[in-house]
Amino acid sequence: MESSKSAGDLIREGDFVVLKREDVFKAVQLLWRKKIIFEKQWIYLDNAIQQFYGTTFEITAGGNLQPKRKLEETNTETKEAGADNRNIVDDGKSQKLTRDDIEALKEKGIKGQEIVQQLIENSTTFRDKTEFAQEKYIRKKKKKYEAVVTILKPCARILAKMYYGREPGKICQLRYDTLAQMLTLGNIHAGSKVIVMETCAGLVLGAVMERMGGYGVVIQMYPGGGPVRAATDCFGFPKSFSDTLHEFPLSKVNSLLSGKYSPEISSIGPNDKLPLEETSNGCLGGQQVAEKEFSSEMVPESNESEAQEAMQLSTGELENQDNQDQRNAKEKKDNEEKKRRQDEKRKKEMQAAVLLRKKNADGLIIASRFHPAPLLLSLLEFVAPSRPFVIYCQYKEPLLDCYTKLREVGGAVSLRLSETWLRNYQVLPDRSHPKLLMSGGGGYLLSGITVTRENVKLDSRCLDVQKTEEPAPKKQKMEELQS
Repeated sequence: MESSKSAGDLIREGDFVVLKREDVFKAVQLLWRKKIIFEKQWIYLDNAIQQFYGTTFEITAGGNLQPKRKLEETNTETKEAGADNRNIVDDGKSQKLTRDDIEALKEKGIKGQEIVQQLIENSTTFRDKTEFAQEKYIRKKKKKYEAVVTILKPCARILAKMYYGREPGKICQLRYDTLAQMLTLGNIHAGSKVIVMETCAGLVLGAVMERMGGYGVVIQMYPGGGPVRAATDCFGFPKSFSDTLHEFPLSKVNSLLSGKYSPEISSIGPNDKLPLEETSNGCLGGQQVAEKEFSSEMVPESNESEAQEAMQLSTGELENQDNQDQRNAKEKKDNEEKKRRQDEKRKKEMQAAVLLRKKNADGLIIASRFHPAPLLLSLLEFVAPSRPFVIYCQYKEPLLDCYTKLREVGGAVSLRLSETWLRNYQVLPDRSHPKLLMSGGGGYLLSGITVTRENVKLDSRCLDVQKTEEPAPKKQKMEELQS
Protein backbone atom coordinates (compact mmCIF):
# COMPACT_ATOMS: atom_id res chain seq x y z
CA MET A 1 0.00 0.00 0.00
CA GLU A 2 2.76 2.43 0.92
CA SER A 3 4.62 1.69 -2.33
CA SER A 4 1.80 3.35 -4.28
CA LYS A 5 2.20 6.59 -2.29
CA SER A 6 4.39 9.31 -3.80
CA ALA A 7 6.74 11.82 -2.23
CA GLY A 8 3.96 14.42 -2.47
CA ASP A 9 2.00 12.48 0.11
CA LEU A 10 4.67 13.09 2.77
CA ILE A 11 4.10 15.64 5.53
CA ARG A 12 6.74 18.38 5.53
CA GLU A 13 7.53 21.19 7.91
CA GLY A 14 5.61 24.34 7.06
CA ASP A 15 2.73 22.47 5.40
CA PHE A 16 -0.88 23.25 6.25
CA VAL A 17 -2.55 20.10 7.57
CA VAL A 18 -5.96 19.15 8.95
CA LEU A 19 -6.23 17.35 12.29
CA LYS A 20 -9.16 14.95 12.55
CA ARG A 21 -10.72 13.09 15.45
CA GLU A 22 -14.10 11.51 14.82
CA ASP A 23 -16.12 14.33 13.19
CA VAL A 24 -13.97 17.20 14.51
CA PHE A 25 -11.52 18.95 12.17
CA LYS A 26 -8.93 21.68 12.69
CA ALA A 27 -6.55 23.25 10.15
CA VAL A 28 -3.08 24.20 11.42
CA GLN A 29 0.36 24.90 10.02
CA LEU A 30 2.96 22.33 10.97
CA LEU A 31 5.91 24.10 12.59
CA TRP A 32 8.74 22.68 14.67
CA ARG A 33 8.12 22.69 18.45
CA LYS A 34 4.87 24.58 18.11
CA LYS A 35 2.20 23.82 20.69
CA ILE A 36 -1.27 23.21 19.29
CA ILE A 37 -4.52 22.86 21.23
CA PHE A 38 -6.84 20.23 19.75
CA GLU A 39 -9.84 18.92 21.62
CA LYS A 40 -8.57 20.37 24.94
CA GLN A 41 -5.14 18.73 24.55
CA TRP A 42 -1.71 20.22 24.00
CA ILE A 43 0.15 18.38 21.25
CA TYR A 44 3.34 18.73 19.23
CA LEU A 45 3.35 17.72 15.55
CA ASP A 46 7.11 17.26 15.22
CA ASN A 47 6.94 13.47 14.89
CA ALA A 48 4.46 13.78 12.02
CA ILE A 49 7.14 15.18 9.70
CA GLN A 50 8.11 12.75 6.91
CA GLN A 51 5.06 10.59 7.65
CA PHE A 52 2.31 9.97 5.10
CA TYR A 53 -0.93 11.91 5.03
CA GLY A 54 -3.80 9.90 6.46
CA THR A 55 -1.65 8.39 9.23
CA THR A 56 -3.30 8.00 12.62
CA PHE A 57 -1.18 8.96 15.64
CA GLU A 58 -1.48 8.29 19.35
CA ILE A 59 -0.90 11.19 21.72
CA THR A 60 1.68 10.06 24.26
CA ALA A 61 2.91 11.70 27.45
CA GLY A 62 4.15 15.23 26.90
CA GLY A 63 1.87 15.77 23.91
CA ASN A 64 4.13 13.98 21.42
CA LEU A 65 2.74 11.91 18.56
CA GLN A 66 3.47 8.27 17.85
CA PRO A 67 2.15 6.38 14.81
CA LYS A 68 -0.58 4.01 15.91
CA ARG A 69 0.04 0.35 15.24
CA LYS A 70 -2.86 -1.84 14.31
CA LEU A 71 -3.04 -4.53 16.96
CA GLU A 72 -5.04 -7.69 16.59
CA GLU A 73 -8.19 -7.27 18.58
CA THR A 74 -9.25 -10.19 20.72
CA ASN A 75 -12.70 -11.43 19.82
CA THR A 76 -13.18 -13.74 22.78
CA GLU A 77 -15.43 -11.29 24.54
CA THR A 78 -17.45 -10.34 21.48
CA LYS A 79 -18.23 -13.98 20.66
CA GLU A 80 -20.51 -14.22 23.67
CA ALA A 81 -23.52 -12.00 23.11
CA GLY A 82 -27.04 -11.94 24.43
CA ALA A 83 -30.24 -12.18 22.45
CA ASP A 84 -31.54 -8.80 23.66
CA ASN A 85 -30.98 -6.15 26.35
CA ARG A 86 -34.19 -6.62 28.31
CA ASN A 87 -32.47 -7.93 31.45
CA ILE A 88 -29.78 -5.23 31.61
CA VAL A 89 -30.37 -2.59 34.26
CA ASP A 90 -28.30 0.61 34.13
CA ASP A 91 -27.77 1.06 37.89
CA GLY A 92 -24.10 2.17 37.66
CA LYS A 93 -22.86 -0.99 39.44
CA SER A 94 -21.97 -3.08 36.40
CA GLN A 95 -18.43 -1.65 36.13
CA LYS A 96 -15.98 -2.90 38.76
CA LEU A 97 -13.28 -0.34 37.93
CA THR A 98 -13.75 2.96 39.73
CA ARG A 99 -12.75 6.39 38.51
CA ASP A 100 -9.65 6.30 40.72
CA ASP A 101 -8.61 2.98 39.22
CA ILE A 102 -8.86 4.39 35.71
CA GLU A 103 -6.84 7.47 36.67
CA ALA A 104 -4.20 5.21 38.22
CA LEU A 105 -3.97 3.28 34.95
CA LYS A 106 -3.48 6.53 33.06
CA GLU A 107 -0.70 7.63 35.44
CA LYS A 108 1.11 4.35 34.84
CA GLY A 109 1.24 5.20 31.13
CA ILE A 110 -1.14 2.47 29.99
CA LYS A 111 -2.52 3.22 26.54
CA GLY A 112 -6.16 3.86 25.83
CA GLN A 113 -6.66 0.59 23.97
CA GLU A 114 -5.55 -1.41 27.02
CA ILE A 115 -7.80 0.67 29.28
CA VAL A 116 -10.76 -0.13 27.03
CA GLN A 117 -9.86 -3.82 27.20
CA GLN A 118 -9.81 -3.74 31.00
CA LEU A 119 -13.15 -1.93 31.06
CA ILE A 120 -14.62 -4.73 28.97
CA GLU A 121 -13.17 -7.42 31.23
CA ASN A 122 -14.47 -5.74 34.38
CA SER A 123 -17.98 -5.14 33.04
CA THR A 124 -20.53 -7.62 34.42
CA THR A 125 -23.15 -6.87 31.76
CA PHE A 126 -20.98 -6.75 28.64
CA ARG A 127 -21.53 -10.43 27.68
CA ASP A 128 -25.28 -10.09 28.15
CA LYS A 129 -25.53 -7.27 25.58
CA THR A 130 -26.34 -7.86 21.95
CA GLU A 131 -23.59 -7.81 19.35
CA PHE A 132 -24.66 -4.36 18.15
CA ALA A 133 -24.72 -3.00 21.71
CA GLN A 134 -21.23 -4.39 22.34
CA GLU A 135 -19.84 -2.64 19.27
CA LYS A 136 -21.50 0.59 20.36
CA TYR A 137 -20.04 0.24 23.87
CA ILE A 138 -16.51 -0.35 22.54
CA ARG A 139 -16.78 2.59 20.14
CA LYS A 140 -17.96 4.89 22.92
CA LYS A 141 -15.13 3.90 25.28
CA LYS A 142 -12.51 4.25 22.55
CA LYS A 143 -13.71 7.75 21.82
CA LYS A 144 -13.36 8.64 25.50
CA TYR A 145 -10.04 7.01 26.43
CA GLU A 146 -8.07 6.64 23.19
CA ALA A 147 -6.20 9.90 22.48
CA VAL A 148 -5.69 9.58 18.73
CA VAL A 149 -5.50 12.09 15.90
CA THR A 150 -5.40 11.63 12.12
CA ILE A 151 -3.51 14.09 9.91
CA LEU A 152 -5.16 14.76 6.54
CA LYS A 153 -4.18 16.76 3.49
CA PRO A 154 -6.35 19.88 3.06
CA CYS A 155 -8.91 19.89 0.25
CA ALA A 156 -12.14 21.72 -0.51
CA ARG A 157 -14.36 18.97 0.91
CA ILE A 158 -12.48 18.64 4.21
CA LEU A 159 -12.15 22.40 4.77
CA ALA A 160 -15.83 22.94 3.93
CA LYS A 161 -16.76 20.28 6.49
CA MET A 162 -14.45 21.87 9.05
CA TYR A 163 -15.88 25.37 8.65
CA TYR A 164 -19.47 24.13 8.50
CA GLY A 165 -18.98 22.16 11.72
CA ARG A 166 -17.00 24.77 13.67
CA GLU A 167 -17.91 28.23 12.35
CA PRO A 168 -20.73 28.06 9.77
CA GLY A 169 -21.45 31.76 10.09
CA LYS A 170 -18.08 32.64 8.58
CA ILE A 171 -18.94 30.83 5.34
CA CYS A 172 -22.59 31.98 5.13
CA GLN A 173 -23.82 28.48 6.10
CA LEU A 174 -22.31 27.08 2.89
CA ARG A 175 -22.39 23.28 2.95
CA TYR A 176 -19.86 21.14 1.12
CA ASP A 177 -22.41 19.59 -1.25
CA THR A 178 -23.62 23.08 -2.19
CA LEU A 179 -20.02 24.10 -2.87
CA ALA A 180 -19.60 21.08 -5.15
CA GLN A 181 -22.73 22.05 -7.10
CA MET A 182 -21.43 25.60 -7.50
CA LEU A 183 -18.19 24.34 -9.06
CA THR A 184 -20.14 22.06 -11.40
CA LEU A 185 -22.76 24.62 -12.47
CA GLY A 186 -20.02 27.25 -12.92
CA ASN A 187 -18.08 24.90 -15.25
CA ILE A 188 -14.83 25.51 -13.36
CA HIS A 189 -11.91 23.83 -15.08
CA ALA A 190 -8.23 24.38 -15.84
CA GLY A 191 -7.45 27.18 -18.25
CA SER A 192 -10.63 29.17 -17.64
CA LYS A 193 -10.98 32.80 -16.58
CA VAL A 194 -13.31 33.07 -13.59
CA ILE A 195 -14.59 36.03 -11.56
CA VAL A 196 -15.23 35.18 -7.88
CA MET A 197 -17.06 37.43 -5.45
CA GLU A 198 -17.36 35.82 -2.01
CA THR A 199 -17.38 36.64 1.68
CA CYS A 200 -16.86 33.06 2.89
CA ALA A 201 -13.36 33.55 4.36
CA GLY A 202 -11.82 32.50 1.04
CA LEU A 203 -13.31 28.99 0.98
CA VAL A 204 -15.02 29.39 -2.40
CA LEU A 205 -11.93 31.05 -3.84
CA GLY A 206 -9.73 28.20 -2.63
CA ALA A 207 -12.11 25.59 -4.06
CA VAL A 208 -12.04 27.33 -7.46
CA MET A 209 -8.24 27.52 -7.44
CA GLU A 210 -8.00 23.86 -6.44
CA ARG A 211 -10.30 22.81 -9.29
CA MET A 212 -8.30 24.89 -11.81
CA GLY A 213 -5.01 23.38 -10.67
CA GLY A 214 -2.90 26.51 -11.17
CA TYR A 215 -3.92 26.99 -14.84
CA GLY A 216 -6.03 29.92 -15.92
CA VAL A 217 -6.99 33.23 -14.32
CA VAL A 218 -8.98 33.92 -11.15
CA ILE A 219 -10.14 37.47 -10.42
CA GLN A 220 -11.36 38.02 -6.88
CA MET A 221 -13.70 40.94 -6.26
CA TYR A 222 -13.51 42.04 -2.64
CA PRO A 223 -15.33 44.60 -0.46
CA GLY A 224 -13.56 46.87 2.00
CA GLY A 225 -9.84 47.51 2.21
CA GLY A 226 -8.57 44.09 1.19
CA PRO A 227 -9.52 40.48 0.47
CA VAL A 228 -9.99 37.91 3.26
CA ARG A 229 -8.26 34.60 2.47
CA ALA A 230 -8.05 32.74 5.76
CA ALA A 231 -9.47 29.53 4.28
CA THR A 232 -7.50 29.94 1.05
CA ASP A 233 -4.24 29.90 3.01
CA CYS A 234 -5.26 26.62 4.65
CA PHE A 235 -5.19 24.89 1.25
CA GLY A 236 -1.40 25.28 1.20
CA PHE A 237 -1.18 26.06 -2.51
CA PRO A 238 2.29 26.29 -4.08
CA LYS A 239 3.67 29.69 -4.99
CA SER A 240 2.84 29.24 -8.67
CA PHE A 241 -0.89 29.37 -7.84
CA SER A 242 -0.58 32.97 -6.63
CA ASP A 243 0.47 34.05 -10.14
CA THR A 244 -2.97 33.11 -11.45
CA LEU A 245 -4.82 35.06 -8.73
CA HIS A 246 -5.78 38.71 -9.22
CA GLU A 247 -7.85 41.04 -7.06
CA PHE A 248 -10.01 44.09 -7.69
CA PRO A 249 -12.09 46.19 -5.25
CA LEU A 250 -15.86 46.31 -5.61
CA SER A 251 -15.86 50.04 -4.93
CA LYS A 252 -14.23 50.70 -8.33
CA VAL A 253 -16.41 48.47 -10.51
CA ASN A 254 -18.74 51.30 -11.55
CA SER A 255 -15.83 53.59 -12.44
CA LEU A 256 -14.29 50.78 -14.49
CA LEU A 257 -17.54 50.23 -16.39
CA SER A 258 -17.96 53.95 -17.05
CA GLY A 259 -14.35 54.32 -18.24
CA LYS A 260 -13.33 56.69 -15.41
CA TYR A 261 -11.17 54.20 -13.53
CA SER A 262 -7.81 55.36 -12.20
CA PRO A 263 -5.60 53.39 -9.82
CA GLU A 264 -4.98 54.65 -6.32
CA ILE A 265 -1.95 56.85 -5.82
CA SER A 266 0.28 55.76 -2.99
CA SER A 267 -0.19 57.87 0.10
CA ILE A 268 3.54 57.78 0.84
CA GLY A 269 5.64 59.84 -1.52
CA PRO A 270 9.29 60.86 -1.72
CA ASN A 271 8.58 63.96 0.35
CA ASP A 272 7.71 61.76 3.33
CA LYS A 273 11.39 60.96 3.75
CA LEU A 274 12.31 64.60 4.29
CA PRO A 275 11.23 64.83 7.94
CA LEU A 276 13.39 61.83 8.72
CA GLU A 277 16.36 63.38 6.97
CA GLU A 278 15.78 66.69 8.72
CA THR A 279 15.52 64.91 12.02
CA SER A 280 18.71 63.01 11.40
CA ASN A 281 20.48 66.21 10.38
CA GLY A 282 19.24 67.89 13.50
CA CYS A 283 20.47 64.94 15.53
CA LEU A 284 23.87 65.15 13.96
CA GLY A 285 23.95 68.86 14.70
CA GLY A 286 23.03 68.20 18.30
CA GLN A 287 25.76 65.60 18.52
CA GLN A 288 28.34 68.08 17.19
CA VAL A 289 27.15 70.70 19.68
CA ALA A 290 27.40 68.15 22.48
CA GLU A 291 30.94 67.29 21.41
CA LYS A 292 31.90 70.98 21.36
CA GLU A 293 30.43 71.52 24.79
CA PHE A 294 32.20 68.44 26.02
CA SER A 295 35.54 69.65 24.65
CA SER A 296 35.04 73.13 26.05
CA GLU A 297 34.18 71.78 29.47
CA MET A 298 37.36 69.76 29.56
CA VAL A 299 39.41 72.95 29.77
CA PRO A 300 41.81 72.89 32.72
CA GLU A 301 40.03 75.94 34.20
CA SER A 302 37.09 73.75 35.30
CA ASN A 303 37.40 71.57 38.35
CA GLU A 304 37.08 67.77 38.49
CA SER A 305 33.44 67.64 39.63
CA GLU A 306 32.25 69.85 36.80
CA ALA A 307 34.15 67.68 34.32
CA GLN A 308 32.53 64.50 35.64
CA GLU A 309 29.06 66.05 35.54
CA ALA A 310 29.62 67.22 31.97
CA MET A 311 30.84 63.76 31.00
CA GLN A 312 27.73 62.11 32.45
CA LEU A 313 25.44 64.59 30.71
CA SER A 314 27.14 64.12 27.37
CA THR A 315 27.00 60.31 27.73
CA GLY A 316 23.25 60.44 28.45
CA GLU A 317 22.68 62.74 25.50
CA LEU A 318 24.61 60.39 23.23
CA GLU A 319 22.53 57.40 24.41
CA ASN A 320 19.29 59.29 23.82
CA GLN A 321 20.61 60.31 20.43
CA ASP A 322 21.37 56.68 19.53
CA ASN A 323 17.86 55.61 20.55
CA GLN A 324 16.37 58.42 18.49
CA ASP A 325 18.45 57.37 15.48
CA GLN A 326 17.27 53.77 15.85
CA ARG A 327 13.63 54.86 16.04
CA ASN A 328 14.04 57.05 12.98
CA ALA A 329 15.71 54.24 11.05
CA LYS A 330 12.92 51.81 12.00
CA GLU A 331 10.24 54.33 11.04
CA LYS A 332 11.95 54.95 7.71
CA LYS A 333 12.15 51.21 7.04
CA ASP A 334 8.46 50.73 7.93
CA ASN A 335 7.44 53.54 5.59
CA GLU A 336 9.47 52.04 2.76
CA GLU A 337 7.90 48.62 3.36
CA LYS A 338 4.43 50.16 3.44
CA LYS A 339 5.11 52.00 0.20
CA ARG A 340 6.38 48.79 -1.42
CA ARG A 341 3.22 46.92 -0.40
CA GLN A 342 0.98 49.71 -1.68
CA ASP A 343 2.83 49.85 -5.00
CA GLU A 344 2.54 46.08 -5.33
CA LYS A 345 -1.18 46.24 -4.53
CA ARG A 346 -1.71 49.02 -7.07
CA LYS A 347 0.16 47.01 -9.71
CA LYS A 348 -2.01 43.93 -9.12
CA GLU A 349 -5.13 46.09 -9.24
CA MET A 350 -4.10 47.52 -12.60
CA GLN A 351 -3.47 44.02 -13.96
CA ALA A 352 -6.93 42.93 -12.81
CA ALA A 353 -8.46 46.04 -14.42
CA VAL A 354 -6.82 45.18 -17.75
CA LEU A 355 -8.26 41.65 -17.57
CA LEU A 356 -11.74 42.90 -16.65
CA ARG A 357 -11.81 45.50 -19.45
CA LYS A 358 -11.66 42.68 -22.01
CA LYS A 359 -15.09 41.47 -20.77
CA ASN A 360 -14.35 37.89 -21.76
CA ALA A 361 -14.60 36.02 -18.45
CA ASP A 362 -15.61 32.37 -18.71
CA GLY A 363 -17.70 32.30 -15.56
CA LEU A 364 -18.98 34.17 -12.51
CA ILE A 365 -19.46 32.84 -8.98
CA ILE A 366 -21.06 34.91 -6.20
CA ALA A 367 -21.40 33.76 -2.58
CA SER A 368 -21.77 36.81 -0.41
CA ARG A 369 -23.54 38.09 2.67
CA PHE A 370 -24.57 41.18 0.68
CA HIS A 371 -27.67 41.38 -1.47
CA PRO A 372 -26.64 39.67 -4.73
CA ALA A 373 -28.82 41.67 -7.18
CA PRO A 374 -26.60 44.76 -7.65
CA LEU A 375 -23.47 42.61 -7.60
CA LEU A 376 -24.84 40.30 -10.27
CA LEU A 377 -26.01 43.05 -12.64
CA SER A 378 -22.65 44.83 -12.42
CA LEU A 379 -20.35 41.82 -12.67
CA LEU A 380 -22.26 40.19 -15.53
CA GLU A 381 -20.92 42.99 -17.74
CA PHE A 382 -17.46 41.40 -17.55
CA VAL A 383 -18.65 37.90 -18.58
CA ALA A 384 -18.56 36.79 -22.19
CA PRO A 385 -21.76 35.52 -23.88
CA SER A 386 -22.73 31.86 -23.56
CA ARG A 387 -20.95 31.48 -20.22
CA PRO A 388 -22.38 30.12 -16.94
CA PHE A 389 -22.88 32.04 -13.71
CA VAL A 390 -23.86 30.83 -10.21
CA ILE A 391 -25.11 32.80 -7.21
CA TYR A 392 -25.38 31.31 -3.74
CA CYS A 393 -27.48 32.74 -0.95
CA GLN A 394 -28.59 31.35 2.37
CA TYR A 395 -32.10 32.70 1.78
CA LYS A 396 -34.47 32.39 -1.17
CA GLU A 397 -35.88 35.92 -1.39
CA PRO A 398 -32.70 37.72 -2.59
CA LEU A 399 -32.30 35.17 -5.38
CA LEU A 400 -35.93 35.69 -6.39
CA ASP A 401 -35.11 39.39 -6.81
CA CYS A 402 -32.14 38.45 -9.00
CA TYR A 403 -34.35 36.13 -11.06
CA THR A 404 -36.97 38.83 -11.60
CA LYS A 405 -34.45 41.52 -12.56
CA LEU A 406 -32.65 39.23 -14.99
CA ARG A 407 -35.97 38.43 -16.67
CA GLU A 408 -36.69 42.15 -16.97
CA VAL A 409 -33.26 43.30 -18.11
CA GLY A 410 -32.37 40.29 -20.22
CA GLY A 411 -28.90 39.00 -20.99
CA ALA A 412 -29.42 35.57 -19.39
CA VAL A 413 -31.20 32.35 -20.30
CA SER A 414 -31.74 28.95 -18.65
CA LEU A 415 -32.34 30.59 -15.29
CA ARG A 416 -32.81 28.01 -12.58
CA LEU A 417 -33.39 28.48 -8.86
CA SER A 418 -32.70 25.34 -6.84
CA GLU A 419 -32.39 24.27 -3.22
CA THR A 420 -29.68 21.85 -2.14
CA TRP A 421 -30.64 18.95 0.10
CA LEU A 422 -28.38 16.42 1.80
CA ARG A 423 -29.04 13.41 4.00
CA ASN A 424 -26.39 11.14 5.49
CA TYR A 425 -26.90 7.40 5.76
CA GLN A 426 -25.45 4.89 8.18
CA VAL A 427 -24.24 1.90 6.17
CA LEU A 428 -23.59 -1.12 8.42
CA PRO A 429 -24.49 -4.82 8.14
CA ASP A 430 -28.19 -5.35 8.87
CA ARG A 431 -28.66 -1.79 10.12
CA SER A 432 -28.32 0.65 7.21
CA HIS A 433 -30.69 3.58 7.59
CA PRO A 434 -30.78 7.38 7.31
CA LYS A 435 -29.19 9.16 10.23
CA LEU A 436 -31.54 10.76 12.69
CA LEU A 437 -29.80 14.14 12.63
CA MET A 438 -29.39 16.00 9.36
CA SER A 439 -28.90 19.54 8.10
CA GLY A 440 -32.07 21.55 7.80
CA GLY A 441 -31.01 23.38 4.66
CA GLY A 442 -27.96 24.04 2.54
CA GLY A 443 -28.96 27.34 0.97
CA TYR A 444 -30.19 28.19 -2.53
CA LEU A 445 -28.49 28.47 -5.92
CA LEU A 446 -29.42 30.60 -8.92
CA SER A 447 -27.69 29.55 -12.12
CA GLY A 448 -27.94 30.60 -15.73
CA ILE A 449 -26.12 31.28 -19.00
CA THR A 450 -25.26 34.71 -20.37
CA VAL A 451 -26.34 35.86 -23.84
CA THR A 452 -25.73 38.99 -25.88
CA ARG A 453 -28.17 41.60 -24.64
CA GLU A 454 -28.45 43.58 -27.91
CA ASN A 455 -29.85 40.57 -29.76
CA VAL A 456 -32.43 40.05 -27.04
CA LYS A 457 -33.63 43.64 -27.40
CA LEU A 458 -33.77 43.36 -31.16
CA ASP A 459 -35.80 40.18 -31.04
CA SER A 460 -38.23 41.64 -28.54
CA ARG A 461 -38.68 44.74 -30.70
CA CYS A 462 -39.41 42.57 -33.71
CA LEU A 463 -41.94 40.63 -31.68
CA ASP A 464 -43.66 43.87 -30.64
CA VAL A 465 -43.87 45.00 -34.26
CA GLN A 466 -45.36 41.67 -35.25
CA LYS A 467 -47.91 41.93 -32.48
CA THR A 468 -48.96 45.52 -33.28
CA GLU A 469 -49.28 45.03 -37.03
CA GLU A 470 -52.55 43.45 -38.09
CA PRO A 471 -52.96 41.36 -41.25
CA ALA A 472 -54.45 43.07 -44.37
CA PRO A 473 -57.73 41.12 -44.47
CA LYS A 474 -58.46 42.04 -40.90
CA LYS A 475 -57.81 45.73 -41.66
CA GLN A 476 -60.20 45.65 -44.59
CA LYS A 477 -62.91 44.02 -42.53
CA MET A 478 -62.53 46.63 -39.78
CA GLU A 479 -62.76 49.46 -42.33
CA GLU A 480 -65.92 47.95 -43.82
CA LEU A 481 -67.52 47.68 -40.41
CA GLN A 482 -66.61 51.27 -39.53
CA SER A 483 -68.01 52.56 -42.82
